[in-house]
Amino acid sequence: MVLGVAGLSVGLALGGVVLLVALGWTLQRTVDEEAFRTADAVARLAAEDAVPDPLPVAGGQLRVQVVDSAGRIRAASIDADRLVPMVRPDQLAGEGRRRTVVPGQRLGWQGPVRVVAVPAQAAGEPVTVLVGRSTVDVRHATQAARTVLLVAFPLLVGLLAVVAWRVVGATLRPVEALRSGAAEITGRDAADRLPVPASQDEIHRLAVTLNDMLDRLSAARARQRSFLADAAHELRSPLTNMRTELEVAQRLGDRSDWPAVAADLLVDTERLGRLVDDLLLLARLDEQPARPPGPPREAEPVELGGLLAEVAARRPGPRAAGTAVSGPGSPASPVVPGSPVPSGSPASPASPVVPGSPASPVVTVAVAGSAWTVGVPDELRRVLGNLVDNAVRHARERIVLAVEPAVDGAYHLVTVTDDGPGIPAADRERVFRRFTRLDEGRARDAGGAGLGLAIVRELVRRGGGTVELADAGPGLVVRLRLPLLPEPD
Repeated sequence: MVLGVAGLSVGLALGGVVLLVALGWTLQRTVDEEAFRTADAVARLAAEDAVPDPLPVAGGQLRVQVVDSAGRIRAASIDADRLVPMVRPDQLAGEGRRRTVVPGQRLGWQGPVRVVAVPAQAAGEPVTVLVGRSTVDVRHATQAARTVLLVAFPLLVGLLAVVAWRVVGATLRPVEALRSGAAEITGRDAADRLPVPASQDEIHRLAVTLNDMLDRLSAARARQRSFLADAAHELRSPLTNMRTELEVAQRLGDRSDWPAVAADLLVDTERLGRLVDDLLLLARLDEQPARPPGPPREAEPVELGGLLAEVAARRPGPRAAGTAVSGPGSPASPVVPGSPVPSGSPASPASPVVPGSPASPVVTVAVAGSAWTVGVPDELRRVLGNLVDNAVRHARERIVLAVEPAVDGAYHLVTVTDDGPGIPAADRERVFRRFTRLDEGRARDAGGAGLGLAIVRELVRRGGGTVELADAGPGLVVRLRLPLLPEPD
């Protein structure tokens, strides 16, 4: 604020100087115009050979002389000198209208005198009309203006400084309140917020925006804490199981069935590895910046029919002993779990497999034609694998994987349908949250950690698609919309 007041003071000082210069120039011009008007009037009288003596001049600030070429005064005003011209003889020489300044003592005045000379003709002889005008009033007016400015300038600067101090202080008071409020926020209390001023101005909008940012940060911090707590709980469960099994086996000593213990530990280790992989994937997705609209840079064309067949063959599920795959134009055929299925030929038949359990669900692929999408193959394979694993875990007898090419001109519709218990409508959005398991899937031995659907939604969203759950009557259908492969230009 000091710099602002200093700048304003300099501006006012320069303005005062310009005002004084302009005032002096204007008053001097007025004096010259008045003297020239008087001289022109006397010159006209001289041209008509009608110059009176003494010359009639109004006011006591003008003195007029008519001087011939020899320097003699032919006529003068009543108070003008009749012997000595106003200017020296060398100043009379010259042509045209002239103006000069002479000391006031030469005319009996104080201060400088403005003298103008206008050539004229009197009785055929050249003469010069001299008009002197005192500049004392001009000097007095300039001095009065200077005095007023010198007195008023400090008062005006002081007044402006006080007003600026009060206005700037009132403007910055809400900013100081925001600063002090921000200094008091520790992050431990989720209700900590900045004070919002009552004025509907930029400071009010700034406080509202900052509070919205604090709300988002608080929500993100709450999600992070919940994620860490859930991750620690899920990681502790298999570790506890492994420690318990090892302690029991150690106490039994030679009576322990170490191959069985090793098999159980291997299952827990695999589950622990899958959980760590899911956590790392989610952490990596959270760190990645938001992708711009459109497919990612590493995306490539993917044929959905072949991808569904590959997922059905390689992921039979923990209870599935066989999988049936049907392509367009060919009947459904059993598939050996883990047998390779080319991703580009969804209709390729698979080899038969003997079911290991009559209760195992049968996975069927129904493709209505070639359906190409654009995406990252590993991400699409992970999405479909998670959906199939989830369906195998809850299905009773059958699972159907289907794809409908270009259902709305922009997306392919991929569905994963099972005949299990389904999900209530009130929980179909909640299951996409991390570490969410419904009551039916609480058993960790039969289910996962509640991260599969969260990974599905995140990968599908980043690929430009959508995923939703619906009732299959009975069972559940997952509708996956993937972007259509654009036509080449």
